Amino acid sequence: MTAANALLAAIHARLSGDAVLTGLVGRDGIRDRWLARAHMPCIVFGEMETRNYSTSTEEAEEHLLTLEIWSGAEGRKEAVEIAGRVCALLDDAALRLDGAVLVSLRHRDLRIRRESKSKLFCAEVRFRAVTEPAS
Repeated sequence: MTAANALLAAIHARLSGDAVLTGLVGRDGIRDRWLARAHMPCIVFGEMETRNYSTSTEEAEEHLLTLEIWSGAEGRKEAVEIAGRVCALLDDAALRLDGAVLVSLRHRDLRIRRESKSKLFCAEVRFRAVTEPAS
């Protein structure tokens, strides 16, 4: 499971280190969890599932990760723009992980919904990553 934490830390570093993205969401706009009265727009780390992906000769893990982009804007345009930047930064990125090797990081899909109670838009960007232990 340490590869999962290393992957999350590397993704956070990549996103928070991009001036264009921080210009869109603000300096504190990338979070590990949803905060009540959160500044909008923001990116929140959502669900993550890690599975054993080992073969008979190699150890590996598969990680399915969701990043949620929350927007209080009138339409979906803001959420889609931020989601596009997140995908550009992470799809097939060569991230350095502490204690593991990132074999692959690919964008899987994007789902946008409007929350009926809050009227906020949420773009869910899903990724699939494969990691191996560092040698």
